[in-house]
Amino acid sequence: MWENGVLLSGGQKQRIAIARALLMNPRVLLLDEATSALDAESKYLVQDAMDSLMKGMTVLVIAHRLSTVKSADTVVVISDGQIVESRTHDSLLSKNGIYTALVRRQLQGSKTEEEEK
Repeated sequence: MWENGVLLSGGQKQRIAIARALLMNPRVLLLDEATSALDAESKYLVQDAMDSLMKGMTVLVIAHRLSTVKSADTVVVISDGQIVESRTHDSLLSKNGIYTALVRRQLQGSKTEEEEK
């Protein structure tokens, strides 16, 4: 590995950054698309480890992937800089609002990608 991680992949750099942040044991942790450069299997493993390590922390997760936010205590939907919905994943789905539309759109995109394979 060279200085500044030149020989590391994006996913490897991301895993190191997450590990460094968690080792600091902060009371509040901000994760902005923390697993975006990881493949599905690595994302699952990292997310599982993060879930257990983040217990007792306040964690703000900025994410676009449904799999990243489904297990959150509270999902906050922001549109045009305003909070428009805020509940659990299941509660938001039953509300049939913006979050539900976003979930449907993402699920449709996943189906389309699978059909193209």
